[in-house]
Amino acid sequence: MDFKKSELRETIESIAGSVITILFIMIFLVQSYKVDGSSMEPTLSHNQRLLVDKITYRFRLPRTGEIIVFKYPRDPDKKFIKRVIAVEGQDVSIYGGQVKVDGLVLEEDYIKDTTDGEFEWTIVPTDSLFVMGDNRNRSLDSRDTDNVGYVPLANVVGRAVVVYWPPRGAQVLSRPVYQKSMDQDGVDNGWYSYPPPGNLQ
Repeated sequence: MDFKKSELRETIESIAGSVITILFIMIFLVQSYKVDGSSMEPTLSHNQRLLVDKITYRFRLPRTGEIIVFKYPRDPDKKFIKRVIAVEGQDVSIYGGQVKVDGLVLEEDYIKDTTDGEFEWTIVPTDSLFVMGDNRNRSLDSRDTDNVGYVPLANVVGRAVVVYWPPRGAQVLSRPVYQKSMDQDGVDNGWYSYPPPGNLQ
């Protein structure tokens, strides 16, 4: 009888320990999210599930090119997922289908379509990020200054790192490498890799 009680107690303690471990991981280290919508196509699709690293940004700031999950400024209960285009101190503008950061055109092979519309030259404020979806023309993001605007660092939940479901779409979400860039008029802007010298690392 004592053996059975001891066995039952060990089982309960083992389950409790596992639950605590899972809760610790979810609260402090990593969390699963489901993509809702098409704003990050073709990189991320509706209903895909991914893991978000919640610990890295406790030790460093987000970097340009990374995909982040953040609390929607107008409703913190909602979570958005977008790509960091510019960080504090960098300037950003959009004209003629080209996105420029610090005066250099980004070569973005991850976007779905050419970026429509214009965004006047501006500098990203301190403790803020400028973000956009990869599906540029179907994304509510920092270009909409009334609803999203600059994302406060305090709103950032974490960095999207792995797509795990469905299995056929599993992938590691790596940071893009930006190569030589040139204006539409043929002006060579030189080599451009993130983050530019003098900006956040």
